[in-house]
Amino acid sequence: MSDATLLIVSLFGSTLRLSTPLILAALGGLYAERSGVINMALEGMMLAGAFTSAAVTALTGSPWLGLLSGLAAGLLLAALHAFCCIACRADQVVTGTAINILMLGIPPLVSGALFESTGSTPALAKAQTLPTLPIVVALAAAPATMFVLFKTPFGLRLRAVGETPEAAATAGVSVAWMRWQAVLISGLLAALGGIYLAIGQNSLYTRNMTAGRGYIALAALIFGNWMPLRALLACLLFGFMDAVQIRLQGSASIPTQFIQIIPYIFTMIVLAGFIGKATPPRALGAPYVKGRR
Repeated sequence: MSDATLLIVSLFGSTLRLSTPLILAALGGLYAERSGVINMALEGMMLAGAFTSAAVTALTGSPWLGLLSGLAAGLLLAALHAFCCIACRADQVVTGTAINILMLGIPPLVSGALFESTGSTPALAKAQTLPTLPIVVALAAAPATMFVLFKTPFGLRLRAVGETPEAAATAGVSVAWMRWQAVLISGLLAALGGIYLAIGQNSLYTRNMTAGRGYIALAALIFGNWMPLRALLACLLFGFMDAVQIRLQGSASIPTQFIQIIPYIFTMIVLAGFIGKATPPRALGAPYVKGRR
């Protein structure tokens, strides 16, 4: 192979690996937001999945138990978010932000108690099949979500409660239950993205290892106009920019810190130029009160 071919193959592989957590989190956010619930808590759900899976894997030696426990942690946080936003009708942005802040503090505290280190969990043996599994799930989840949203009764009801919940309720759809299901699915997918980071890509948990990926996933969701395949392409684009900045480190006469911020600057530029053109679900962020018009 020529050097150019090797570079392209290397960038392609890096893009897939770096995009996987973004794709999973973005599609998770898509389910919640298509139902009308803003999921600002994607970052916290990813952290919950990452830390819990790494901690359980370190304690038991089983990455599969780590996977299940990480999913359970994401589900628990999703249930908390759903309870606050749907049952209590709290501000969805504030609730999501509070969960993110909570998950910045809990992992170091628990890690210090379990492993006498607040910075990271112990290094893990490299999982053999787990990294490939989330990558496959991430790539398959976008067309699967497209099918669910536009070809199934569940998807029709989900879109209805995100657009006109009053009309959906009149047709006999439980708005609250549909939104609960959507937020729980969101938590599972976001947690899987965090699990991939911790026990698939890095083989340990480090403090705040998501590094804003939950917010980038939200940006990709907006950039993709809340459509699964467009969100997938947006995540691949952000992953490519991340792969480029890694490739540039050490090979360019630019301070590393400036190179590392390339994906984040790119995110801001994309949002600044596109956010006004995006069309969110009409009921996004609006709590539903039965009987109110």
